[in-house]
Order: sequence, then C-alpha cells, then structure tokens
Amino acid sequence: MLLQWAAVQLTDHLAMPHEEIASLLEIPPNPELGDAAFPCFTLARTLKRAPAAIAEELAAAVTAGGGAIRAEAKGAYLNLFFQRETWAPKLLSPVLLPDFGYSQQGAGTRVIMDMSSPNIAKPFGVGHLRSTMIGNALANIYRSQGYDVVTVNHIGDWGTQFGKLMEAYARWGDEEKLKAAPIRESLQLYVRFHEEAEQDPSLEENARRWFWKLENGDAEAKRLWQYFVSFSMEEFDRVYARLGVEFDYTLGESFYNDKMGAVVDLLKADRLLVESDGAQVVRLEEEGLPPCLILKSDGTTIYPTRDLATALYRRNEMGGDLLLYVVGGEQRLHFQQVFAVLSRMDEESAAQCRHVAFGLMKFEGRKMSTRRGQVIFLDEVLDEAVSKAAAIIAEKNPDLESAQDTAEAVGIGAIVFGDLKHNRMLEVDFSLDEALRFEGETGPYVQYTAARAFKLLERGGLSLAEAESRSLSGAVDTASLQHYLAGAAAWESLKQLASYPEAVLEALRQNEPAVVARFLLDASKRFNRFYHQERIITDNKEETDAKLLLAAAVAGVLRSGLSLLGLRTPTQI
Repeated sequence: MLLQWAAVQLTDHLAMPHEEIASLLEIPPNPELGDAAFPCFTLARTLKRAPAAIAEELAAAVTAGGGAIRAEAKGAYLNLFFQRETWAPKLLSPVLLPDFGYSQQGAGTRVIMDMSSPNIAKPFGVGHLRSTMIGNALANIYRSQGYDVVTVNHIGDWGTQFGKLMEAYARWGDEEKLKAAPIRESLQLYVRFHEEAEQDPSLEENARRWFWKLENGDAEAKRLWQYFVSFSMEEFDRVYARLGVEFDYTLGESFYNDKMGAVVDLLKADRLLVESDGAQVVRLEEEGLPPCLILKSDGTTIYPTRDLATALYRRNEMGGDLLLYVVGGEQRLHFQQVFAVLSRMDEESAAQCRHVAFGLMKFEGRKMSTRRGQVIFLDEVLDEAVSKAAAIIAEKNPDLESAQDTAEAVGIGAIVFGDLKHNRMLEVDFSLDEALRFEGETGPYVQYTAARAFKLLERGGLSLAEAESRSLSGAVDTASLQHYLAGAAAWESLKQLASYPEAVLEALRQNEPAVVARFLLDASKRFNRFYHQERIITDNKEETDAKLLLAAAVAGVLRSGLSLLGLRTPTQI
C-alpha cells in the first residue's frame, strides 16, 4: 500500500505510467534509508544522464512538491521518507478493515487445483504433507483474490501398483490382519512384493496380469480393488479433517477410465500415435523430450493417458480456466510430456496448465520410500506435535481453558508452517523440535504473537470487531494516532502490516505460500519490537486507544494470513 502511494507521489515528476513506477519501487533494506526507494537506472537510459544526477534532481523536485514526503538522493536511488504523523492514520484505517488484503481481481476465472493425491492402500505419510498443504494454501490465496477455486483430490486408485498388491495378497495375505490394520498390512504386503520380486522376476509379470484383469472387469480383481479403496478413503478423510483440509471433488484415476478411449482415438485421428516396441507413443523430439507412452504393449493405459483425459475433462466439463497441478518436482518430465502432447491435441487447454512443483521432504534427515517401507505416518507425527505443544502450553499457561484444542491448533500449525515457510522448490529437512519453538521463525511464534495482540485487546476492553467498525465508520481519532503511532517501532510495525496485500498478490503471482509465511514472521517481529519498547496499556486513555488500534490491526492481519496458510489462530496460548 505504501509503495502504491509512493508511486502516486512520483507520477507528477516522472514521464512513466503509474503501474511502471510502482513495479520499480523497492523497500529499502534499512529503515534509515527511507520508507520507499526508486532506482534511477532505467531513467538513465532514456535521459542520457548519470543515475545519481537524476536522483539528485528528483529529490529536490519531490521535496519541494510537499505532500508530507521528504526525498533524498543516495547514489542512484531516490529515497522517500513519509512524514509519520500525517501518514500513520492513513495507513492504519484500511488495515483495520475486515477484508484488508482481499480483492476481486480474479473474479470470473475458475482455477482447478489438483492437490494432495495420495495412493490407495498406502500410508498417508509425512511425504504427502507438501502437496496437501501447499495446495490448500494456494487455494485459499486464490480465493482471497476473487478466483473461483475448485479443489480436486486426484486419488491414485488405478495402475500396476494394484496388480502388485493383489499378487502379494494372493500369495501372503491374511484377511484378519488386513481388517485389523488395513493400511499397515497393505504396506507390509507392498514392501514384501518388491523384496521378493528382486529374486523372482515372475512376480512383476503376475502383477501386470492382475492389473490387466482389473481393467477388463474381472470380478475378483474388482472386489479386491474396491476393498482397498474403501478402507484407504476412511483413513485419508480422518487425516484431512485433522488438517482442516476439504476438497470440492475427490476423483480417483479410475474416474477417467471411460474417458481414455476418446483420448486414444483423438491421438490416432491426429496421426500422433506411433508404434514403439509394441507400445503406442507420441514422439516429442521437436520439444527435446523423450517419447510419451500412451498404451503399453499389452494394451493397458498408463499415467500420461489418464492425465490427458483428466486435463481435457477439467477444461471442457469442469470449466477450468487455469489448471494447477501441485505435484512434486520429480514429476517434472512427466508433466512436460503430458503438456506437450496436450498442446498438439488442444493448444488452448495446454496453455492453461501449470505444474506447481515442490522439492523433496525429509524428516530429520530420513528420505521416505513406500517400496522400502520407510514411511513416517503423518498421523503419528501430528500426535507427537500436539503432545509436545500441550506440554509447552501447560508450562507457559497451566490454567488455560480449552488447552487441548489450543495444543491441537499449535501442534498441527507448527508442522504446516514449518513446511510452508520454505520456498516450495527447496528440499525440506523437517525437524519437529525446531518447528515447535515459540521463538524464531516458526508457526507457534506467529500464533503466540497474535494471541499476545488479542490479550492486549481484552485487557484494554477493545474487541477486534469494534476496531473494524470504527474504521468502517471513520470514527478513528486521527489526532491521537498522529501523536502516539509516530515512533519508530510503531511506524515500522504499521508499514509492514500495510504491505499485506502486496505479499498476498506476490504469493499468487509466484504460486508461493512462503511469501505469506515470511510476511507473517516479519510482521510478528516488528510488533514484538514495539511491544517490548513501549507500554501499550497506559494511564492515558488516548495513548492506550491509539496503541490498541495498532494491536487490533496486528491481530486481524496475522489471523487473516495464518488462515490463508491453513492455520488456526488461538486467542490465548
């Protein structure tokens, strides 16, 4: 918001559109260098003068123009200093509004968000967390900007892995064990299959035969498949409920079985399919990619076939304008191939597809592998996080009401935030103890800061709803804000809060929830600096009222940002 206002101040002095000025403005790394900075390098090319000379001339012109802004030249940069007494009330009033940071820029655009997508009959492990929570955060961010978001859980309920599981069950399965602990027993069968297959290659052929039977309607294969699907979905739904994640549609790969024939027919009609070693492929040499396998030599389908059918369905039947696939970076080649084939079939649909990739997650140095049985069950990690959070809260606030519910919010929030604060393309080595710290760059730190702000409001007798109402009605005492929020700590906190809309828009532009997470950490640090440097509840009613309005702005923005990331905001911790 401040950068937008800075752009307005510069419009009269620069022969550039407002939008271009705003895009060039920066936040200086040091507050002593001003509240906004404009680099003059671009102007040097058109004006044929040194950037430093241009900065000097602009500084004199801006300062002379008034507007409660002082300008200084620092090398090639024009640094702008906003007069705090004038601008603090202008910053605070919109920040207090309940829809601050929200917009309707995406109205009329439907986004189909493919996220989570675990495989049937396999554990919901820590490795599934990234797709689930990155996708959930992005869905919230897109919705906040007016987009019509449709979330889809593309369950892995088809493919040769079911043939492997059926072969393993036929050889070593125990129905009583499977009923008692279906996910764990399925995992053991799956692991044993791969161990035994290393010594007996015929198992792989038998597995392919089982899948062929499933695709061709064999009664026993279908019965086993339906059983595996039913108990897996019960487990998944329980974990999703705990994470606070919901889906508009849960459509397994099997949903597209009757739609793949049309894809194959289209490829044949366009003469894109060619035979390769008995299989049917689309050659992609022109794109610098290996051939995309569409039909295996036995005539069964494979992932690309289903993903092509899925993309066309989401575009044509679900009305998607933008198709986002929140899937690990190891699938980059797969999506490059699928999008390349789709481009030849339907160029417009392919142009709307985006692979939102992310890096690998390790858990305290351990890489996870379902085939090897190296799976860390997410439910167990959530239990441990909540238990540790409960112990910390009991020590900090032994009389806290609803302590268990708060521990659930903090413990699960710590895990989610501990992931989302990282750039999604980075490899994450997750440490539970580090994520649960109440200081540093953690979710509990942000939640605790929000709770601190809510506690101040309670002590001062001001509700967040009342603060919002006063902003909406214009009943904010401008004079007291000018006087009591002009200090360096209050001004820096207020400036950070005012940049919330830009942070949300940048997160959307990059498809990167970490932008919001980093904003929340910075906002928390700046408010805590203000909290420790100044008394907020004082004997002076006007001073207390002004400072409580800042606390209300902090509480509201932190709650909004945490909600976008999928975290709850306890008002007491």
